[in-house]
Amino acid sequence: MTSKEMINKKLLNLDKYKQKHVDVEQAIKRYIKPGDRIFIDSGCSEPIDLISKLIELGPQLSDVEMIHFISLSDLDYYKSVGGNEDLFRHNVFFISENLRDSVRRGFADYTPMLLSDIPRFFERGQMHLKTALIQISPPDEFGFCSYGINVDIAKPIAEGAEFVIAEINPKMPRTLGDSFIHMNDIDAYILSDHDIIEFKYDPPDESIKKIAKYVASLIEDESTIQMGIGKIPNAISTELEDKKDLGVHSEVFSDGIVDLVEKGVITCKKKTLHKGKIVTSFVMGSRRLYDFVDNNPFVEFHPSNYCNDPFVISRNKKQVAINAALTIDLTGQINADSLGTLFYSGIGGQVDFVRGANHSEDGKPIAVLASTATLKDGTVVSRIVPYLQPGSGVVITRGDIHYVVSEWGIAYLFGKSIRERVLQMINIAHPDFREELLEYAKKVKYIYADQKLPISISGRLSLYPDKYETTFQMKNGEILKIRPIKPTDERMLQKFYYSLSDLDKYLRFFSRDRNFSHKFVQPLANIDYTTDMVLVSECLEGGERIIVASAAFFKTHKPSTVELGIVVKKNFRRTGIATFLLNYLVIIARELNYQFFTGSILVENKPMLHFLNNSGFPLKSKSVEYGEVLFTLDISK
Repeated sequence: MTSKEMINKKLLNLDKYKQKHVDVEQAIKRYIKPGDRIFIDSGCSEPIDLISKLIELGPQLSDVEMIHFISLSDLDYYKSVGGNEDLFRHNVFFISENLRDSVRRGFADYTPMLLSDIPRFFERGQMHLKTALIQISPPDEFGFCSYGINVDIAKPIAEGAEFVIAEINPKMPRTLGDSFIHMNDIDAYILSDHDIIEFKYDPPDESIKKIAKYVASLIEDESTIQMGIGKIPNAISTELEDKKDLGVHSEVFSDGIVDLVEKGVITCKKKTLHKGKIVTSFVMGSRRLYDFVDNNPFVEFHPSNYCNDPFVISRNKKQVAINAALTIDLTGQINADSLGTLFYSGIGGQVDFVRGANHSEDGKPIAVLASTATLKDGTVVSRIVPYLQPGSGVVITRGDIHYVVSEWGIAYLFGKSIRERVLQMINIAHPDFREELLEYAKKVKYIYADQKLPISISGRLSLYPDKYETTFQMKNGEILKIRPIKPTDERMLQKFYYSLSDLDKYLRFFSRDRNFSHKFVQPLANIDYTTDMVLVSECLEGGERIIVASAAFFKTHKPSTVELGIVVKKNFRRTGIATFLLNYLVIIARELNYQFFTGSILVENKPMLHFLNNSGFPLKSKSVEYGEVLFTLDISK
């Protein structure tokens, strides 16, 4: 069957509704009058033919207010009226690129609302709507047309409008779910066969790829994911190919989800709500994506007041919400819709999904951003800021978000004090701005006055070597995370030391009443990774991450020799972790051109002496002085 024959077949069911068929000019003139408020279907579903005629008739339709969600077409609404921007008044819930300048110059309006609230706003009659212009698929044999790739706010708003004009396009996918309108509920329709708008994100740069890898590390098998609008959320799908049985409950998705379905990563088998189904409200992408959702029972489209309802979202176990931020301050306040007083985008579904993920069992709300931005004049600025620029909107409060991810790492903010979260945020800021952020935090007393950053022997910031992150599986099957220490680990390291028994404190620190103060612990958590190393082994205990073992070496006055120290919590001994940490330290030490480990052990610390004697590395020297065994371990071979 040719494409033309297929189109004709899809249109057969329109025969019984011929009385509603009008030409496009009739449709506009009959149902839209000067001063009316109208809704224009959004995203990639914009009814191009209806809008084009609306623009052409612009001089006859003064003061028409146009309600949009997202406008993605390149149509010039003011061309027919000589650029008179006073004629039409756009009112958008999300500012897309083609209307951003009009909003900035005051010729268009922005209404900030949660996506889940927009349908209710119209359903309650708080904003009367005269006419809805929608683009839909042809009807089936029962007279039902599909809203296609944009159900979102289009369906509930059209249901509340006085009149509905439909642009029926056989190229619009027939999507399933709560996504239908009956021909009896349409006042007039026109026929169209233009291609559906396609949307493509720019290829991710290196920083976005790093962010995607970090985010992927937070997503567990069997999670249900939401990825908001933006280059960063979209890029994350490429890093999820090793996951198992992921689900999707997201207000929007793009082509990356199709790839994961085809590779068997997304199955939705483990979802606790709409099991076996992808749930969404609209899609943006290529024709391949539109063909994927066409008549596909695996994908359900629902209006935004359901899809974005935080209580509905929270019924998904392991709901992960991934959304982009413009700027974030040191305390975790997230701006996602404005650049100072200049409105840039919108709230969209961010708040809905952050709150839904917050209340989901094992859910994770994640904010993502590149650490810097380049202004038009070439100036590079930090997007992690001391405080939000005056005029910037707080879209996500400091109490809502759990994770913030930049190309420099992951900051975990949930339940953290201001001091702790400030250090977390500084740690993922671009290195060029960390000192400035640190000084501000000291100035306003967010952190200790003597708080430091890890500085290398060259005087530059010592950057965290994430290449050394790994895991260790104990004999009982439990997996421990092994990684270099971070400045943000200071409190966790304190708790680890204080959790040791009096005997362990004595054997490790040669004192039973050692005070592990900030001044003692800070140098151990702020190290020069080019000369020293502290590895920590961590696990979850009752939902809290704790350190269960630490192994370290520090430079000495001898260029080839470093001082060794290892301590393991009692209930994690005889698991092989100490041997693993020692061997891993040896690998790192050799990379840094060290040949010997040295140290001192109390004579009564027989387990440690036995451990060294059986380490597999020759003891170059060993002597006893004042109750201490001084040793040198040859790691050169």
